[in-house]
Order: sequence, then C-alpha cells, then structure tokens
Amino acid sequence: MPLHVRPGSVADVDVIADFNQRLAFESEGKTLDPEILRRGVAAMLADPSKGLYFVAEDDGVLVGQASVTYEWSDWRNGWVWWLQSVYEGSDARRRGVFRALYDHICRAGRDAGAIGLRLYVERNNATAQATYQALGMEPMPFLLLGRML
Repeated sequence: MPLHVRPGSVADVDVIADFNQRLAFESEGKTLDPEILRRGVAAMLADPSKGLYFVAEDDGVLVGQASVTYEWSDWRNGWVWWLQSVYEGSDARRRGVFRALYDHICRAGRDAGAIGLRLYVERNNATAQATYQALGMEPMPFLLLGRML
C-alpha cells in the first residue's frame, strides 16, 4: 500500500473525530459525545501548542492517524512527546500504516528537539504492546494514575 503521512489539517477534522470515536469504542467500550469530540479535535488542529495530528493516506483516503501531545521534563531538560489517538481503519490494519506513522513521528520529534516518545496502552492489549515493542519502545517502570477534573 503506497502510504503518504502528513500533518493533519482542519480539513481532516471529521475523519479524525470519527476515527477517535471508533478508537474509544473499540479500545475501551466508550461512546464519546460527538460534538465535544469534534470541537476537541478542531481545537488541536487549530492550535499546535495543544498537540499535533498526523494522518496516513492511501490514494488520498485517510486510513490511519496518531496524535502527539507534549510533556516538559525538568529532569531531562527537554520535551517528551506522548503518542495518542492511534487508530487505523479496520481494512488498513497489518499493512504498515502504524509503522509509517510512527517512523514519521519519530523523525518529526527528533527534528523538533524532542528527547523521547511515550505512550500508554491498555494492559490487556497484547497485540498493541507487541507492535510498540517491535518498534523499539520499552515498558516503563511507572504505573499511570489519573483523575479527570
């Protein structure tokens, strides 16, 4: 599959929001409020300080996406990029879409001066964990905790 990876644009908002809706349902069984989701995607696409979307297209059709948000590491004096919203359309899976996105994001991160790339993955998603580890990512010694406010 000839893939082209590029930064997401405002013109991609509906597809990215749809992919995120599918991702939430497939990975966590959650149905997100479509209007809040669309506004959130649009806000990130309009303001790179919130994060970046990257999309993979095949013959002009979006087949996958990933986003990046940022964390400043005072311990390392540099930016860590958090990989998020990773999604491939069901008919594009196992065809190199994520690898193309990942390689592109790694290059973009290095070019931007990022010092590392992290992500969180569902504990029971062994397939995703194996994919990430095959690309050189390693389990981190942290337990991720959170609280939505």
